[in-house]
Amino acid sequence: MNTPLITADLVDLDLDRTATTKDEAARSLAGRMAAAGRVTDLDGFLADVAAREEQMPTGLEGGIGIPHCRSAHVTEPTLAFGRSTTGIDFGAADGPATLVFLIAAPAGADQDHLGILSTLARDLMRAEFTDALRAETSPERAAALIRGEDPAQAENPAAPDPVPAAGDSDGDVDAAGDGAPFRIVAVTSCPTGIAHTYMAAESLDRAAAEADGVLISVETQGSAGFERLDPAVIAAADAVVFAHDVEVRERHRFAGLPTVDVGVKAAINRPAELIAEARRRAADAPAGTQPRTGTDGDGDDAAPMDRAAGDSADGFGTRLRTWLMTGVSYMVPFVAAGGLMIALGFALGGYEISDAPSVADHFVWTEAHSWAALLFQLGGAAFGFLIPVLAGYIAYGMADRPGLVPGFVGGAIAVTIDAGFLGGLAAGLLAGAVVMAIQRVDVPAALRGIMPVVVIPLISSAVVGFLMYIVIGKPIASAQSGLTDWLEGLSGSNAVLLGILLGLMMCFDLGGPVNKVAYAFATGGIAVTAPSDTSLQIMATVMAAGMVPPLAMALATTVRGKLFTRTEKENGKAAWVLGASFITEGAIPFAAADPLRVIPSAMAGGAVTGALTMAFGNTLRAPHGGFFVVPLIGSPLLYLIAIAAGTLVSTALVVLLKTGCARKTAVAAGSGSGSGSATAAPEPAGAVR
Repeated sequence: MNTPLITADLVDLDLDRTATTKDEAARSLAGRMAAAGRVTDLDGFLADVAAREEQMPTGLEGGIGIPHCRSAHVTEPTLAFGRSTTGIDFGAADGPATLVFLIAAPAGADQDHLGILSTLARDLMRAEFTDALRAETSPERAAALIRGEDPAQAENPAAPDPVPAAGDSDGDVDAAGDGAPFRIVAVTSCPTGIAHTYMAAESLDRAAAEADGVLISVETQGSAGFERLDPAVIAAADAVVFAHDVEVRERHRFAGLPTVDVGVKAAINRPAELIAEARRRAADAPAGTQPRTGTDGDGDDAAPMDRAAGDSADGFGTRLRTWLMTGVSYMVPFVAAGGLMIALGFALGGYEISDAPSVADHFVWTEAHSWAALLFQLGGAAFGFLIPVLAGYIAYGMADRPGLVPGFVGGAIAVTIDAGFLGGLAAGLLAGAVVMAIQRVDVPAALRGIMPVVVIPLISSAVVGFLMYIVIGKPIASAQSGLTDWLEGLSGSNAVLLGILLGLMMCFDLGGPVNKVAYAFATGGIAVTAPSDTSLQIMATVMAAGMVPPLAMALATTVRGKLFTRTEKENGKAAWVLGASFITEGAIPFAAADPLRVIPSAMAGGAVTGALTMAFGNTLRAPHGGFFVVPLIGSPLLYLIAIAAGTLVSTALVVLLKTGCARKTAVAAGSGSGSGSATAAPEPAGAVR
């Protein structure tokens, strides 16, 4: 490494001077990075940090905050450290953070630096490390301590860490206690793969070392890639723990093991409980089961996951949702980029720009019409990838990398035969299933090396291609055509009912699977050369309804702030921007704190907006953009009225429901207090106790 990960000028031992909130803390520490020349665009980087915070709070128990992200605005992997005496709320269950680490990784960070970041994440789980940082008075020594170069630490090293022995993948170390050890394998992963991934692994390692007779081997699937556990270690394991917030890669390797499946923060906060649960599930598994054989011990064939006793989290419905969401998540960037370029093309050149000749044959630098045609055709090229990307990454979610080739081939065929969005879904699921079936075949050792490169892509693509072209493709295309014709025939009350349904779907899970199904349905309708008016109306309806929940929560925190916690009021400020940008997830913090009042209120407002948008006949050619694409909307004033109406309905309902709850709390508190005793002020509805 040419440049240290952290230096003294990236350390602030008195963060209270500049920050009282997590946003202020991030800006203060990021400012130091910018001053050091390691961040090129401060606001752009902070936007990436905020986007990561929206996915999951980065506060950890023990007074630690680790805001982090990978960003194109970072020149080299960098860490800034700040210490607060009063504490800053990063969303941890046990209170504010006094130690704040801002981790910045470039979009293409090299492996060595990511290894250092993972080492820091593990160090944070050691009390002696955090205690030393809390006591340090010199920025230079604090930076050296974080780099692992503190001279005092070298002179008086901590006791040897028992973790490597417990997690040694060769399984040679005996556990404490009599008898054979209980062997666990685990996989940890988080969306960015920088911090939580490795902290969860460290936490599990330590809990296993403290447990009686437990050996654990952890595979960290982080930004630096992952080193697969030895198949012999997996075969010898008694249970597996998945602590992840993204799809576990090559999950089929663990098929047949009793499974504990949780989010990554559960492994950080309560690892001992997960180990105990793994032991319980292994004890509950049917006697005589063999983890890797696929039989139940008496010779009869058994399902691969039969030993995952009680593992409802890994049921088929959950896995199907994860596969579909994987495909949609990879498709959305193509939708956003392509759709906005098409919209800009229409804005510059009018709707007749769709008839312009190819810019490869005719392009005049000084003509706005040529630039409009360029944007339109670039957007059309991006849209051409929607169905193949959807199908390819559904298959990837099911079968990992071997599923990509048949998935993309099947998706391309779906486009060729006009099977559309339904064809893409079918092709992705079919490709994943075919690859998974091939992977279960026991092949000679000599062929295993070429299986993922030659055999699986060849056979799976041939099978998927045959089925899509000859067997199921045409029926799906007919169904897609029938659905399109039905939509185009909707009018009057039928169209309004469709608007209500789409509004309810967009607001039901606030960016979750149901929301994404409605959004993908809408974008699939406009991802054609000449979308129908009904398809354009559906796109307008979906975007309008999706803007309502965050706008309603922002308005509610403004007009009746006393009904919300301090954190919710802070989130309400951000929700204005998120709602205006069509980011429905801006309402998730409110729904997580008070789902029984927030979600029904959001759905009611979304239904009102959906009905009005369809009734007004609003159209939209851009798949994203929120208020920023209002000029591209048919009847924009009526469109804004529809959004405002839904926002007001949701706001009124959530305020009414929360007020009723607060009154009940006050009455209960009053009746429970003695004569002359003071009555406590009612707590905001949904507040965390």
